[in-house]
Amino acid sequence: MKTWKRNAIVFAVLLFVCGGIWLNWRYEERRAADLVSTLDADKLLDEACLVLASSEPDLEALAGQPTEEGEQTAEQVFAQMRLSRQQSRDSAVHLLQETIAYAGEGEDLSASAGKLDSIVNMALQEASIESLVISKGYADCVAYMTEEGIDLAVASEGLTEEDAAVLSDLVLAQTDYELPQIRIIEVKDGEAP
Repeated sequence: MKTWKRNAIVFAVLLFVCGGIWLNWRYEERRAADLVSTLDADKLLDEACLVLASSEPDLEALAGQPTEEGEQTAEQVFAQMRLSRQQSRDSAVHLLQETIAYAGEGEDLSASAGKLDSIVNMALQEASIESLVISKGYADCVAYMTEEGIDLAVASEGLTEEDAAVLSDLVLAQTDYELPQIRIIEVKDGEAP
């Protein structure tokens, strides 16, 4: 009688452990699919950013490119920066989605899922920084985060040291960057920085 009870308990424990493993596997599978659909280019934050070492836009170079008619307005410069940032994100998200979609059964997708998670976190931080900078009274702002640092392009007619300190403080409060990793770029209307 004792053997039967012991075997029943062992069987129940094994059943619960196997059930837990199966539920965890299903949850991770669904989580990866949800992450891919969340990062779909149409559903992604409009002005969020992706950071890839090979496709990082140079905000300073973009701010200085004249249009066919002559000098760009600050509004055109910021629109061009956002477009470049979004294109680099879309490219990386597409590559990561393909990596996940074509992965074999035995492949570990945690690195790709981690990169996608990192993209989302950077996008949220950039949006937060941009909102805070605009709320401080600046006309426009584009933040671009990389692993090496952050570029912050700000529409202004003359940044002072106090402005740089305020902007740096906003970035330091929202990110884990150190002061030397923050680059502030002033964008004047009709003028290259």
